[in-house]
Amino acid sequence: MDKPRHRPWLALLVLGLLLPSCLSQTTPSNSASPSVTPSPTAQADRLLVRLSGYPRKHNEGRVELFHKGEWGTICDDDFSIKNANVLCRQLGFVEATGWTHSAKYGKGQGKIWLDNVNCNGGEKSVENCQSRGWGNSDCTHDEDAGVVCKDERIPGFVDSNVIEVIESKLNKNYRRFTAKRKRPVTEGVVEVRYKDGWAQVCDVGWTVKNTRVVCGMLGFPHERKVNKNFYKLYLERQKSFYYVHSVACTGTEVHLAACPLEFNKPNSTFSCGGSAAVVSCMPGPLFMQNTGLKKKLKTSSNVRLKGGARVGEGRVEVLKGSEWGTVCDDRWNLQSASVVCRELGFGCAKEALTGARMGQGMGPIYMNEVKCVGTEKSIWNCPFKNITSEDCQHLEDAAVRCNVPYLGLENSIRIVGGRSGYEGRVEVQVGSKWGTVCSAGWTTKEAMVVCRQLGLGYSMHAVTETWYWDSSNVTEMVLSGVKCTGSEMSLSQCQHHKIVSCQRAAAKFAAGVICSETASDLALNASLVQQTEDCLSKSASQANWPYGHRRLLRFSSQINNIGRADFRPKAGRHSWVWHACHGHYHSMDIFTHYDLLNSNGTKVAEGHKASFCLEDTDCQEGVSKRYECANFGDQGITVGCWDLYRHDIDCQWIDITDVKPGNYILQIVINPNHEVAESDFSNNAMKCNCKYDGHRIWLHNCHTGDAFSDEAEKKFEKYPGQTSNKIS
Repeated sequence: MDKPRHRPWLALLVLGLLLPSCLSQTTPSNSASPSVTPSPTAQADRLLVRLSGYPRKHNEGRVELFHKGEWGTICDDDFSIKNANVLCRQLGFVEATGWTHSAKYGKGQGKIWLDNVNCNGGEKSVENCQSRGWGNSDCTHDEDAGVVCKDERIPGFVDSNVIEVIESKLNKNYRRFTAKRKRPVTEGVVEVRYKDGWAQVCDVGWTVKNTRVVCGMLGFPHERKVNKNFYKLYLERQKSFYYVHSVACTGTEVHLAACPLEFNKPNSTFSCGGSAAVVSCMPGPLFMQNTGLKKKLKTSSNVRLKGGARVGEGRVEVLKGSEWGTVCDDRWNLQSASVVCRELGFGCAKEALTGARMGQGMGPIYMNEVKCVGTEKSIWNCPFKNITSEDCQHLEDAAVRCNVPYLGLENSIRIVGGRSGYEGRVEVQVGSKWGTVCSAGWTTKEAMVVCRQLGLGYSMHAVTETWYWDSSNVTEMVLSGVKCTGSEMSLSQCQHHKIVSCQRAAAKFAAGVICSETASDLALNASLVQQTEDCLSKSASQANWPYGHRRLLRFSSQINNIGRADFRPKAGRHSWVWHACHGHYHSMDIFTHYDLLNSNGTKVAEGHKASFCLEDTDCQEGVSKRYECANFGDQGITVGCWDLYRHDIDCQWIDITDVKPGNYILQIVINPNHEVAESDFSNNAMKCNCKYDGHRIWLHNCHTGDAFSDEAEKKFEKYPGQTSNKIS
């Protein structure tokens, strides 16, 4: 059977899927990429560009263009940094930092679409630049051009290389026993978008591997056996048109478009000989609430995602022994990323991210060059190399974005009145009524949930007075007493008053948010605290206690910003406080808590909570300092830098004069009130085993709050003061 030139759009009855090109990471560099046709509208509006090849990071690679239904490359003749700037902006990066020639990222396949490209640098698309014309080239693929883009995204850029998921219109017309369909929808008839309507897929030869791929792209980790008799009456009443004759997936593909497909030729008299393909999927634990399913899938306990703003995305961390570590991004691809996604209860991967796109981890890096096939139950079952100190740094931490089931949560919340699409007054839908939210008790945690629900990234600020935003269309207040943990998927999952009660119900006191695609992430250097274990003042042991003197526990702390945005104080410069003894301004009233706890977690000594000045004491190689305390300078901590407080300064100590000898836990918490938003608050706390004999103190097993497994953490708290540096 002849195949048409263009692939169709693929969609499903349960959910429709827009199909831009997202498969550049699914195929090795020495094989042809699948030919996938994007939306005619999207194709007309914007030329699709992607980066391919190996080895590469997410922001570099061989340039490929989608033209006339086929992917092709650009020849490096007359290529320049101006060309690279135009291409990088098309890909959503702010600019280019370089370009490559002579097929540095491997030779491409198929057409060489452009040659002798000459851009002035200001064009919106490479197709607007001068060239020899489409397909007119005297080059070979040995001359394929590549680009290196600056790893900074254009604000608000919508990535055309990401699969977008929407609800199918046919979904509402489908007959079920229940009057109202609950989300997520877990089964239905597979249909493909054809012209202005929908066409079905013949189920002759349909396999469980095909179902696995469909379920994965819809956000489900596994397939289930489906009762086709349930759909028989519906299908018999439909006038079926089968546009896809057969599908032959291997089960490792991340999208149905990557599977071999056979299409109906126009004006043919094809007869299916069967029925329409139907699938049923098993949701992960996070999405089972409304499904009525009793059997709950078990997810991995030795793999986790950290630092992501949305559900199903984050830096990949794996548990070895009792300590968490990261994965290096060498050879990181969609197959390996999909194994991680599925074992955590999500679908297959949308993106396999490199270059610490979800922030840098701390501690060990356990894996390098992971090579999953895609059928493994865990990343630990995939071949990988162990790490040596020369192999990788945390700048190369791998991350994922997973497909998750469509829940429609964004339809019940909106932000209005702001000066841009990332900020505004929060309005929610309660029943059929839209209204504002009371700002009493409104904190960063609630704002985090709002930004996540809207898909707008991280919360930068929880706004409690919105008088300076447009209030011409302000509605009445419909929600109050909102209290979230910060991990919820929607505001409706947080605690709130049954009846609205708000002392400041005026429109100017409605809750608002400012969201951002990036956020800071502070983490303490645990080893530095442990190195300053004998940190009493020099005269303490000779003092005539307790007359006239106090005994102080003093220690050093190094606070690293491992996130993707600078950490800036919430207060403006006008409210900073001058400290004469330190000779500079302090920008945060409470930045760190220091406490000594007993084995029951009871506080036995409380730290001195001085205000702080934030600055870059030192930075990673290649990162420049931006903040300093002197001369009323700007304050903050740059990404890749740290602020160091030594044990011999006066603003950091715990008074232990009244503490009896024994075993304790030293706990340090930075940004304790969450005044400044971060991508991950779980690593803001640090604990150390602390043994005190009345004169000296020994610190052991210092670690951030999320560095150890839950079991090891329980042992740590049960047996404080142990001398082993490793919990097992």
